[in-house]
Amino acid sequence: MLTIKGHGSRYCDGVTRRQALQVGGLAMGGLALPQLLQAEANTGSRSQKSIIMIFLTGGPPHQDMVDLKMDAPVEIRGEFHPINTSVPGIDICELMPRTAKMMDKLAIIRSLVGSEGRHSAFQCVTGWPTPGQPVGGWPSLGAAVSKLQGTSAVGMPAFVGLSPKIKNAPWGDSGQAGYAGQAHAPFTPNADGGANLELKGITIDTLGDRHALMSQLDRLRREADADGSLAGLDAYHQQAFGILTSSKLADALDLEQEDSKLRDRYGRGDNVYAGYGDGGILLNDYFLAARRLVEAGVRVVTLTYGRWDWHGRPHGTNFDNARDHIPALDMGLTALIEDLERRDMLDNTSVIVWGEFGRTPRINKKGGRDHWPRVGCAMMAGGGIRTGQVIGATNRLGEDATERPVHFQDVFATLYHNVGIDVNRATINDLSGRPRYLVDHSLYQPIKELV
Repeated sequence: MLTIKGHGSRYCDGVTRRQALQVGGLAMGGLALPQLLQAEANTGSRSQKSIIMIFLTGGPPHQDMVDLKMDAPVEIRGEFHPINTSVPGIDICELMPRTAKMMDKLAIIRSLVGSEGRHSAFQCVTGWPTPGQPVGGWPSLGAAVSKLQGTSAVGMPAFVGLSPKIKNAPWGDSGQAGYAGQAHAPFTPNADGGANLELKGITIDTLGDRHALMSQLDRLRREADADGSLAGLDAYHQQAFGILTSSKLADALDLEQEDSKLRDRYGRGDNVYAGYGDGGILLNDYFLAARRLVEAGVRVVTLTYGRWDWHGRPHGTNFDNARDHIPALDMGLTALIEDLERRDMLDNTSVIVWGEFGRTPRINKKGGRDHWPRVGCAMMAGGGIRTGQVIGATNRLGEDATERPVHFQDVFATLYHNVGIDVNRATINDLSGRPRYLVDHSLYQPIKELV
């Protein structure tokens, strides 16, 4: 976190990891903060539409959450039973009673296809498979939105990744900048590896003097730049200086400012790594922090949640882990949706909940379910979509999509649509200068049942 000595605005020193999400490891890819703000040069309208992506680390069991198969043999249907929801004809797992009561605010996708089958957040944050990437790599959702729309609030980044440092690093990927450029990489305030960024012995006045010197040096560089590529750099530095000396980002991450009853409604949680210790954590404070960030002007927030890779003993069966994880998700997700709606933010904030694939229909000898890339599930809310419905279906055993297969890129096309980006027209140049579409729009489009 940032600490500047001297008078001035309130800063975020003293906020612990349990009290809030530290502003400690602002991962900037080695670039100066001003370079992270250059997206504003290309921005058009500054809409306040946002996206919150909740990545269920390891692959959630679709047949134990939103696609229960009660007519299947016992070795497939598992231990849980369905319950009715607020929408007649839609049933979900008994471990999700709060979600059931607000099913009219959600849409369920039971036929998610196209997984590359890797234990990684990559496909969920980019929409693309890992092989065959262009030079520089595919930009993530947050990087693309940052590139195309820039920041929406002075003193706030466009893209924040709340994932902590995870032992299995691909699970903790908040989303890379790719060929969009490191200026559009996420701020990662919960990433370890960055100590307190205290400007030792430097007061606000001293920092201002250094800022003035920096501006003078950059002016000299700009004058020497024959092609004019440094034009406007002073403005970027001014905005960077504003973030560093403003409490806006720190305030957004300071959950102590929230009413304790609201924090209890979200479920709080803790920062203990779930499962084998190599996955995410069940910290429901993430959901509240995500709401505070989009309310403060962040366009895209990504986060990892829990460890859903449940192969069985000795780390508990699929069902043991589900009894721990699913109710926690049920509590945090519904609190987020309620909170967004109460603040008149739900129509402008898209929420997506999913993992990298589904789980095997057949329960293994250890009481677990293994990897199943052939079909998975997702839940969506907000963003102006038509909710209270189920998209797609699987066969009697939950093995394959039999109705309305929905590809990862269809979901991405929908998310881009929700924030005002047309996937049939919008492009970002790769490192060779070639314009690249955000999805393969010849095959994948916004989900027509939702938009």
